[in-house]
Amino acid sequence: MFKLVFGALGAVLFASSVFAQTQTWKLDPPHSAAQFSVRHMGISTVRGTFTKVNGTVQYDPADPTKTSLDVTIDASSVDSRNDMRDNDLRSDHFLDVAKYPTLTFKSKRVEPAGNGKYKVTGDLTVHGVTKEVALDVEGPTGPIKDPRGNLHMGASATTTIKRSEFGVTGAPGMVGDDVQIALDVEMVRASGEGH
Repeated sequence: MFKLVFGALGAVLFASSVFAQTQTWKLDPPHSAAQFSVRHMGISTVRGTFTKVNGTVQYDPADPTKTSLDVTIDASSVDSRNDMRDNDLRSDHFLDVAKYPTLTFKSKRVEPAGNGKYKVTGDLTVHGVTKEVALDVEGPTGPIKDPRGNLHMGASATTTIKRSEFGVTGAPGMVGDDVQIALDVEMVRASGEGH
């Protein structure tokens, strides 16, 4: 549930070296998704998403390994298509959004992982606990210019975390410990921004 949007964001960092210096790209929330899945009672899979995600990427096309990203997710925006379950996820049984309103990811390093793939390692903070996680990133696609002249890039990423390692321990007999994350993100760079 928590690995969220962070990895895919990293992917955009590596787009083709169209420019010659560090660029700032921003996450485009309406065209991005941070999805999670977790086993229920060991027999079915529950899927959901976080609907409010923001972030920036400092992308160095000359040396993508120097790229960095910083992402924040509104923990209360969790949506599993069931109001009762979502309220439970927001409660102190799980995310405790009153005490820990955001989930964050700050990259520490970016490494090539072969043929259009990258490994983005960074600090993920969930429920007030910070752990190092690695995101497997594919992409990016683009950049593509929209009718207004803004540039867009996209990427996807996956990872798996153990929620218990972040102190999210509610319903251990009902809800699995492994949380799989799938991210699809779009980044935008406004027309007229310096290269």
